[in-house]
Amino acid sequence: MRSRAEWDQWNSWQGNKNEFTRDTILSLIKFYPEPDTWLFGGLYQVKSRSPEKNAHSYEIQKLDQGKELIGRLKLTGPLPRGRAFHLENVYNRLTVSEILKNTYNGESFCGYENVSIDFTMLEIIYQNGRIDWQTALTNVKGIYLIADKKNGKIYVGSATGEIGIWARWGSYISTGHGWNKELVELGDVSLSYARENFRLTLIECWPFKTDDDIIRTRESFWKEAMLTREHGYNSN
Repeated sequence: MRSRAEWDQWNSWQGNKNEFTRDTILSLIKFYPEPDTWLFGGLYQVKSRSPEKNAHSYEIQKLDQGKELIGRLKLTGPLPRGRAFHLENVYNRLTVSEILKNTYNGESFCGYENVSIDFTMLEIIYQNGRIDWQTALTNVKGIYLIADKKNGKIYVGSATGEIGIWARWGSYISTGHGWNKELVELGDVSLSYARENFRLTLIECWPFKTDDDIIRTRESFWKEAMLTREHGYNSN
């Protein structure tokens, strides 16, 4: 849902073995807000197969059949572990649970006090410009934390000046590190690392007219409270 072009490319990937052995691929996307639920990702014709492994070596063509249901058709049912299956072996496991009115583009805004979201979901919401999230977070300042689920480290940050939470978080979406010194030091893998490990939480929200000194004081309070200078990602 982050990028349709990226999704198309994913379907051209051949790993260590030739998994797409038939003429047509029926793609499903894991719908992780709900257990054992999948979104229809489209139909593709396999035009050719290169023997090259671990590369985009399938030549595919997206089919028009069912395109109006991409990102809308939800299927429910447990699938075995793995990437590709013959349809007749899993067909009876799946049932149509819902057809969404519009293409799925992220979860609805949950209220300021409930904003705690994995980087990947925030990325979907931001890239799709969900108006409920954008409206809520554009004109507010605040304090947020980024938790690294891999090592438990925390970064405390703030949105001040003319930049609201929405724009500040947008800098993380584009870079993975938001130009924070210790996150930058993760290196060129920052964006992929953020997708795998980061969770963002809004811990204080203030009106946009609030003086920046108040925001900075509150930011410092949370850094001290959570020991993020000593044991986290804050360097100042």
